Amino acid sequence: MVAGILVTGPLADRLGAKPFVQLGNALIAISLIGAALAPSYALLAAALFSLGLGAGILDMVLSPVVAALNPTRRAAAMNWLHSFYCVGAVVTILIGTVALVTGLGWRGTCFVLMVLPLGLLVAFAPLRFPSLHVEGGRLRLRTLMRRGWFWVALIAILLGGATEAGMSQWLPAYTETALGYPAWLGGVALLLFSVAMAAGRMVVGAAEARWNAYQIMALGCGFSVVLFIAGSFLPIPMFALIACVLVGFTGSCLWPTMLAVTADRYPDGGASMYGMLGAFGNLGGIFMPWLVGWVADKSDLHWGLAVSALAPLLMLPLVLSLRRAG
Repeated sequence: MVAGILVTGPLADRLGAKPFVQLGNALIAISLIGAALAPSYALLAAALFSLGLGAGILDMVLSPVVAALNPTRRAAAMNWLHSFYCVGAVVTILIGTVALVTGLGWRGTCFVLMVLPLGLLVAFAPLRFPSLHVEGGRLRLRTLMRRGWFWVALIAILLGGATEAGMSQWLPAYTETALGYPAWLGGVALLLFSVAMAAGRMVVGAAEARWNAYQIMALGCGFSVVLFIAGSFLPIPMFALIACVLVGFTGSCLWPTMLAVTADRYPDGGASMYGMLGAFGNLGGIFMPWLVGWVADKSDLHWGLAVSALAPLLMLPLVLSLRRAG
């Protein structure tokens, strides 16, 4: 995903968005076929790498497209767009559950999921896409990288990605091994977490310009810290699990809203800017689950999950500093 994001940004600025939207969908469809038919683990891994590449291309290119279509309401538009990332997670969990219950298996599930990217290939084919940068030219990435505000935004979105992934990647295991619930409830917890994330982003999207974007992120950071600590250490497992699920709601706005305020600050940043932001967000999503596991190995999963609270805690002063500088 990170490779797909980094490669696509500069190329989309030169060639436009549509070729990469179609390439991303095509790669996902082909990769699902490859995964379903893979005769060895090595070929399965290659198919999944290709799947991540296609997902990274789509992850990167759709944000600037939606921002270009909604230049006066980017925060709302980004939250609406990214809410459907969570809807996709919910749909995938439901399809996977039904497939396993009915005996279809994971290979058959790949064929079922292939309908989605193939349908999008057809749906996008006749559409015209907007330009990804404003009139007068694009602000080059190397110029952006010399600006302190942009570096603070990159670190902030890294911490936003870490906030999401620290909980979502470990929630099923935490539900089963630390809270003592059966394995099936771990899957339900992840489903509810995704629903909470989708709901949070839809609420921010529906609010439009009535709420200040920086205040929304600051509140999201503060509440997420409290809920991470509560989910890690509350003595009643049910309350701890509820707190973990609610992190999905409070942390949902951090990534898409940071994309939006950066686009408002640099409207001529182009796809390369979104690519760098997306790459940093995903790097946070890679690092934090590893850190949770490392701390859990040294202590236990309660403390491992608690360390994820550092991400929104460190993001809070960055958001406030960006607001002052803006």
